[in-house]
Order: sequence, then C-alpha cells, then structure tokens
Amino acid sequence: MDVLEEALSKEGFLPINEGYPSREYPIEKLAELAIPPALQRCPEGTKVNFVTHSLGGILVRQYLSNHSIKNLGRVVMLGPPNQGSEVVDKLRDVPGFHFINGDAGMQLGTGALSVPNTLGKANFDVGIIAGTRSINLILSTFIPSVDDGKVSIESTKLEGMNDHIEMPVTHPFMMKNEKVISQVISYLKSGSFEHDNNP
Repeated sequence: MDVLEEALSKEGFLPINEGYPSREYPIEKLAELAIPPALQRCPEGTKVNFVTHSLGGILVRQYLSNHSIKNLGRVVMLGPPNQGSEVVDKLRDVPGFHFINGDAGMQLGTGALSVPNTLGKANFDVGIIAGTRSINLILSTFIPSVDDGKVSIESTKLEGMNDHIEMPVTHPFMMKNEKVISQVISYLKSGSFEHDNNP
C-alpha cells in the first residue's frame, strides 16, 4: 500500500498504513488488533476514512458491526470478498491451504455462514473497486465469472454500497495502479467514482 499512501499524502490526506498478521488470527480478532491502533494515531477530531484491500475490507465491516466511529467519513474497498470467494470453497480442504491463508482465509467462503455473509449490509459510505483481470489463471478457473484472480466482480458487491466500479486490474497489484489510485482519491473527496474515465 506504500504507493497509495504516498499519493494520498500528496493530496493532503494523512495516511496511516497499519499492517496486521493476517495469517495468525481469525477475522474477529484481526479487526480488533488492526483498527484501534490506527484510530489512535488519527489526530483528534479529524474525519476518518478507510482505504482497504481484500481482507482489509472485511475487517472494517467486522469492526463497524461492533463499534461506531464518531468521525467516520468514507470507505473505499479494493477487491473485497464481500460475498466470499469461490477459491476458498474449492481449496479449503487442500493440504497447506489453511497454513498459507490462516484462520481468516478459511472464513472467506461463499456460504451463508461465512464471516462476510453474516455481517449484513453497509450502513456507512462505501465505494468499491473490482478488478477484471487475472494473473492467476489456475485460481480463476474456480471462479464462475469475471474476476481479479481471487474475487469475482459480483462477490465484491455489498448491499448498501454507494458506488461500484470495474477496472482492468489484478487482485495483488490493483493498489499500485495509477488509475485505481485516482479513483480512490475521487471517491474520498467527492463520494463517487469517475465513471466516464473508467478505462
């Protein structure tokens, strides 16, 4: 997220790039580990926005399901598995999958009881960017429609979202793409994506 962090700084934002041990804990614990420390680093009284990639979007949803943020502004999610990923459905029992993806990864299936599907609709201002290109053709074979190599376009969508846009980018690299970064900035500033400029 470093490239995105630098771009946001140049636009006058104060980005706080908080990492978290994604393979070590389930989603419920990761949300409590990652988000409060980041919030504590925000200057008091300032509006708080989130820009997330993949699992990060689910952590924000998990956190907001149990907490309110007084000065919450906008949320932009990049490639979030908001309805889970078929990749998890297909590979969860393959030896080594749990080791590589951790407890949180195992919670991202498409079933009704998966964590993303139990968190409900968005009750906050969120825009979502979905990728339409894949560099992982093996994983893409498990996904029944257009995808970014990990998540289908349809699975990124979330009831209650304010805006959604598709872009020709891949899951692991979308946060470094200049046009994606431009759309993130557009949403944070205006509450909408620039659909006319969508490549």
